[in-house]
Amino acid sequence: MAQADTAFLDLSGVVLRYGQVVAVDGIDLAIRRGEFIALLGPSGCGKTTSLRMIAGFLTPSAGTIRLGERVLSAPGVFVPPEARQMSMIFQSYAIWPHMTVAENVAFGLRLRRMDRAEVERRTARVLQVVRLDALARRLPAELSGGQQQRVALARAIVIEPSVLLLDEPLSNLDASLREEMRHEIRRLHDEFGITSVYVTHDQTEAMATADRIVVMNAGRIEQADTPYALYNRPQTRFVAAFIGRTNLIDGQLEDGVFRAGPLAVPITAVPDGVSATAISVRPHGIRIEPAAGRREPLRWPARLLTRTFLGETWDYQAAIAGLAMPLRISRPSTDMFDIDGDVDLVVAPEAIVAVR
Repeated sequence: MAQADTAFLDLSGVVLRYGQVVAVDGIDLAIRRGEFIALLGPSGCGKTTSLRMIAGFLTPSAGTIRLGERVLSAPGVFVPPEARQMSMIFQSYAIWPHMTVAENVAFGLRLRRMDRAEVERRTARVLQVVRLDALARRLPAELSGGQQQRVALARAIVIEPSVLLLDEPLSNLDASLREEMRHEIRRLHDEFGITSVYVTHDQTEAMATADRIVVMNAGRIEQADTPYALYNRPQTRFVAAFIGRTNLIDGQLEDGVFRAGPLAVPITAVPDGVSATAISVRPHGIRIEPAAGRREPLRWPARLLTRTFLGETWDYQAAIAGLAMPLRISRPSTDMFDIDGDVDLVVAPEAIVAVR
């Protein structure tokens, strides 16, 4: 959890160009000391490029990167990666195959010419925290993928960096191991409190690990917020569609009423600066009820088109006359309705958000 309100790692107006191509387009991001930030977005959105600029592997074309009071990158200023007090974990674990677990973890400490007793003490402590102390003498080839990832984490943490950078570290693991390791990464963050920046294209990973998620698209930041706020109060169409599932309904917002085809939906709150061109309606915020034969702002007559059983839920699609696209509805497994039937869709006000 963040320990202070002031920025510890600060990116201001950061740009990276490759010729005429703008990979990162003027991002501003202030990260507090001890905060866990996830950079989330599709391939090519600029998240890994941003991480590599923070690490010092890429030089920004414009803008400034600061760590505390120290300028790391700016016009005429560039601090090399090895002098930035950061550790980075890559998609490939990059652990030495000829070294034991303990030797891999201690490698960075030995490079710093630390006293042998201190190296052993810190190595033993970190191995215990990552639950590898019983495997200290094993070689990487004798470890599972999850255990190798723990070695990479321990090696990065043991040198006590100011910032921990993680570049899609779980992408090589199977689904069950990814779930286990994302909770492990969060546990280790809470244990050590290291300021962390985590790149992923997996929204579940981001939501399970991060204090704040920075959603990127086409080299820009679409929205930076807590997982809860991003899901429940997206500001743009892209964020609404990228974080979870949603129904996007195009229309116009006039005097607090959003109009789309036959719908006239009251909107109680519009985020500052949002010129709404659509509403986002989450599938779980829509109930299905027998047709009542009356129109209300949040009761929409519809016809059920399809239903799919997903175990814990039913996934329905319903058509509303006058709307181009059917709506998706997620209901508990006990809520079973026949398709091709007329129903009313009753929408919870909190499930509706105006977006631009």
